Amino acid sequence: MSYPPPSGGWHDPSVPGQQSTPPADPTLAMGGQIPTQPTSADPYAPTNPYAGMPGGQSTADPYAAAGYPPPGYPGYGYPAAAKTNTLAIVALVLSLVGFASCITAPIGAILGHVARKQIRETGEQGEGMAKAAIIVGWILTVLLALLIAFYVVIIVLAIANGDTSGSSTF
Repeated sequence: MSYPPPSGGWHDPSVPGQQSTPPADPTLAMGGQIPTQPTSADPYAPTNPYAGMPGGQSTADPYAAAGYPPPGYPGYGYPAAAKTNTLAIVALVLSLVGFASCITAPIGAILGHVARKQIRETGEQGEGMAKAAIIVGWILTVLLALLIAFYVVIIVLAIANGDTSGSSTF
């Protein structure tokens, strides 16, 4: 079934065999007249192209689509990374310094326990550092206690097996 060609020189693109080419000048398709907007008494008065549309479009934003809410606030980016517990960092540093100073290892282990409690309460990062501080601190404390016990035993043995002749070597 074929339909008669539409008026105005337009061709149906779905009909095979018909091809239309746009005119070189768009005003020629309208009979040489330039389309104009209706004028009012004031030619410079702003017009609202959405005034007759449903949805009650306001004149505040003529480019917003009718029926949709106004755009929301922009996002604030990525959520801030959770803060690492400072006490966990200090505990790990003191435990590791215990290799050289020996006295800071038990302090680091104790601070590691305090840091784990704070992390559970506040939800901060640093659970692994606090555990490492506890483990390293207590291991170094035990090694330090064994070293002190070894020295005490050596000193006691040296006194017990010492020279009983009473002569001094001054």
